[in-house]
Amino acid sequence: MIRFGIGYDVHKLAPNRKLILGGVEIKHTLGLEAHSDGDVLIHAIIDAMLGAAALGDIGQHFPMTPEFKDVSSVKLLEKTCALIAEKGYTVGNIDSIIVAQKPKLMPHIVEIRESLAKIMCVDIESVSVKAKTEEGLGFTGTEQGIAAYAVVGLEK
Repeated sequence: MIRFGIGYDVHKLAPNRKLILGGVEIKHTLGLEAHSDGDVLIHAIIDAMLGAAALGDIGQHFPMTPEFKDVSSVKLLEKTCALIAEKGYTVGNIDSIIVAQKPKLMPHIVEIRESLAKIMCVDIESVSVKAKTEEGLGFTGTEQGIAAYAVVGLEK
């Protein structure tokens, strides 16, 4: 059986924060404002995984409580992988998109894919990460925030 889930996340860009995407710190003048480290890509992947397994969403499992303040999203993804495994699922594949006007993400895509594959214990060929700009349109195009979308296929 294969089940699919879709995930989305967005955070505002802010000074004095690190920019972390897919577990990789990327040099930039702004980072993502959030209760956790703000890794929108991992958050979208987590929501897609939880959706595919009909286990709710990221806020149900990792609420905005002191326990998760400034937590690494890598830890949240590891916990989500454990939840998925408890239900008898494995990750078949991930397709994702990061939407950001700046910084340019193409030079970081392979490292992000490697990071995600390692965290989820899957082959890098199972992890697709794409980067898009919005040609100066919308909140991502005007560099107010960064968004991410993900689709995950789980196998049982």
